Amino acid sequence: MTTDFDHAADVVRQFDKDRYLSALLAPETHRNGLMALYAYSAEISRIRELVSEPLPGEVRLQWWRDLLEGTEHGAVASNPVANALLQTIDRYELPKESLVAMAEARVFDLYNDQMPSLNDLEGYAGETVSGVIQLACLVLNDGKEAGTATAAGHAGVAYALTGLMRALPWHASRQQMYLPKDVCDRHNLDVQSVFRGETTAELRAVLAEMRGHVRHHLGRVRQASKDVPTACQTAYLPLVLVEPFLKKLEREELDPLKQVAEMSQLRRQWILWRASGNALKAI
Repeated sequence: MTTDFDHAADVVRQFDKDRYLSALLAPETHRNGLMALYAYSAEISRIRELVSEPLPGEVRLQWWRDLLEGTEHGAVASNPVANALLQTIDRYELPKESLVAMAEARVFDLYNDQMPSLNDLEGYAGETVSGVIQLACLVLNDGKEAGTATAAGHAGVAYALTGLMRALPWHASRQQMYLPKDVCDRHNLDVQSVFRGETTAELRAVLAEMRGHVRHHLGRVRQASKDVPTACQTAYLPLVLVEPFLKKLEREELDPLKQVAEMSQLRRQWILWRASGNALKAI
């Protein structure tokens, strides 16, 4: 019989393959908890794709916030991801406020406002990705505080910024702009040129600066890695893909508005598997 956790794992496999593969490399006893957490992240991150207007998206995000804050929902029994998440929260005593903050941050995805500043972008990444890593550490540490907030914070920013740069063609096609305004202004980038599909020297300069910020945060993760318990290593495993993706993003022949920096699934699986013994040393 298919369980709620089986359904959650299927959601992660479909919509977040790298985290799915990393969870398969985690200890079996905590695998369900990771899948439930990653499925929740996947569900709220793809709401923009499922709605045609922001308001229905806000309603969906509010449903998750109400669930986490204890408001009764008759439909919860029919939502396997919600059931798996609630069981995971109970088992590991996960802080619900972190999960609520993830949903609140995702409201930004529903609109076409430009990200105001690099500081705002890092805050967004902290809520949406660093929070996932921190909670994954709690799961892997059997619900006990692991002292990984600093490493998780920087790891989430590095991972999120890399993903957003890879997704630039897709976001630009629907008039979304995650590249922060202060960085764009610093390099005199006309955002409308991005929406028109024009790859300019100014855009390349913005992206070069953003890659520098990612590498800065990777360096901070390495500095904090000594404080991360061995049991929590798997939470950082997807981060080993960041540097290979950065190298692809900085190739001159890659058009950042028309091509997605990609690696074959086999290559990604190999990198993850090779690093699974000690993910933080492989970053």
